[in-house]
Amino acid sequence: MIPLPRFSRQELLFSLKSFVAAMLALYLSSRFGLPRPFWAMMTAYIVAHPVASHVRSKALYRFLGTLLGCAATVVLVPSLSGSPELLSLALALWVGLCLYLSLLDRSARSYVFMLAGYSAALIGFPLVEAPAAMFDTAVARVTEIGLGILCASVVHSIALPAGLAPSLLGVMDRALGDARQWLTDLLREAPAEAKNARIAADRQRLALDITQLRLLSTHVPFDTTLRWSGGAIGALQDRIAALTPELSAVEDCLQALCTAAGGVPDDIGSTFAQHSGWLAPSATNAGVDEARAAFRAIADGPAASPWVRALRIDLATRLEDLVAHWDACTTLRNDIDAGIAGNPVPLQRTAALGRRVLHLDRGLALRSAITAVLGTCLSCALWIATGWPSGSAMAMGAAVFCSFFATMDDPVPAMHKFITALLWSLPVSAFYVLGVMPLAHDFGMLVLCIAPVFLVVGCYMARPASSLSALGMFFGVAGTLALQDTATADWVSFISSNLALFVGSVIAARVTALMRSVGRDWTAKRIRRATWHDLADLAAPPQEASARDAFASRMLDRIALLAPRVAPDGPEAVQIAAHRALRELRMGADIAALQRHRGRLPGEPVSRLFRELALVFRAQVAGAPPRHASLLPHIDRLLLDALMTGAERPAVAALAGLRRNLFPTAPAALQP
Repeated sequence: MIPLPRFSRQELLFSLKSFVAAMLALYLSSRFGLPRPFWAMMTAYIVAHPVASHVRSKALYRFLGTLLGCAATVVLVPSLSGSPELLSLALALWVGLCLYLSLLDRSARSYVFMLAGYSAALIGFPLVEAPAAMFDTAVARVTEIGLGILCASVVHSIALPAGLAPSLLGVMDRALGDARQWLTDLLREAPAEAKNARIAADRQRLALDITQLRLLSTHVPFDTTLRWSGGAIGALQDRIAALTPELSAVEDCLQALCTAAGGVPDDIGSTFAQHSGWLAPSATNAGVDEARAAFRAIADGPAASPWVRALRIDLATRLEDLVAHWDACTTLRNDIDAGIAGNPVPLQRTAALGRRVLHLDRGLALRSAITAVLGTCLSCALWIATGWPSGSAMAMGAAVFCSFFATMDDPVPAMHKFITALLWSLPVSAFYVLGVMPLAHDFGMLVLCIAPVFLVVGCYMARPASSLSALGMFFGVAGTLALQDTATADWVSFISSNLALFVGSVIAARVTALMRSVGRDWTAKRIRRATWHDLADLAAPPQEASARDAFASRMLDRIALLAPRVAPDGPEAVQIAAHRALRELRMGADIAALQRHRGRLPGEPVSRLFRELALVFRAQVAGAPPRHASLLPHIDRLLLDALMTGAERPAVAALAGLRRNLFPTAPAALQP
């Protein structure tokens, strides 16, 4: 006996709200006499989400994307209606261009460009052979989609809306907790192997928290509860991200001290033990100031060698910065709670650290765009060559499939899963289109007939593990209803249109497998190559503060991108990849600090150091083996000069950190 599925209250509520919104959209579009009312119903499901702010965000961007796609159709179809081949090529190029722009905008706004691409395909390809109906069809599609968007937004915003605040604040608190745990594990006495494993897990959790926080915060402007705390949320997001290089630098410095001094010096250990209260959420300003003063005094402690002295200065500088960042995080977290409660938030504290600049892979985006163009053009060529009456569905399917899965490293498995769900939906689609629809003489009977399938599918759409298959089942049924003239549908038209859609999706999957599918290792190597390129630029002539902030933002984003790509290979691969990414992040921070303080160091030696660093990183970009052994004595001489002349502590800390990151196994003795 097959057990009945069990759904949670949230899944049932989401499915019910989605169904009510869809039926409202279907009813209104039918009352207004729109030609394809099931487009409105399908749109209401597409923009649905368990969180109300996500619905409003998707609704706005989907409507803007639909308008842009319709505008492109209105321009292209009349201009090229005399040549179906050129019109098909123009629509395919438009899909590719929009997909390229979408992949370069790693925010919720990317939905606008993706929708603009395949909306033009959904509207334009059926009009290739009937361009006279272009304007009426475009207006009808915009009206139907807009009506579905409006109904979904109203229902999900009014009927027991789920706010973004609990999940967003939960991720923030979890990120702060993971950062606190990372530092606690650094200072805790434990066997080396177990300690390293815990610290590696702390690093990975914090990187994933930062990525999830960035994704969630894009919807803050659409949440009524968090709207007035948006500035503080953005500032806290930047501050949490800035904790990663600070914690990593403290970890690296402590390891170097253990190696050089045979363990953590007693005075440093006692300082940590006496001043740990600043990590508590209830820490006072006096406690924070005392901790900063105590950590500052670490630099003046006993040192057996110049290298140990440099490491003490490095550790003291990193700890001071860490305390300052942590204090800013706790203050901003309290400001967010105050804003949610309706109290004013001090504007001077909500300024972000700098522009959020994310990693962009223009080459992979271009490759995805070319894949979409080729897949769409092949479908159009087959359509034109065979004269298939339903061939427009084939071109539409190829355009949608190539766009929808383009953000994945290897989209083919997900495509196959979606195609399988489409095949399973065929019997259900045939039952409704050919059996139920001709017998449903009023709206109430129609709702009763389609409710069982859509309510169950809606529950599975709310589950992350089954959402893709459920979405494929939904698109198969709802898409058939939207594309068919349900009043005159027959077996021939039904089989022809669904077969065309299936062939288009298979073409998209095969072209993607040949042109676009890449492995996790390939993507990870491209991310690291982009990092070396940025490091070379950072070591070039003096950079502005905005360029340094942009590098830090990109590096933090790359760490989060690398974590899930190496996770399936095992814990050892995770630790190696995370260690390399954090080391490169620290190198960038050290180079940026040297750029800021280069005026206090000998001019020609520091300029030579930057030139050689740029050459080393550019060689790595080109794939040449790293040859930077000559840098070690050069850095040592600069570091000794800085120690003897009493240079500013940040400059000494940057030189010591750069030596550790470039030469982690170098002897613990400076060579003059």
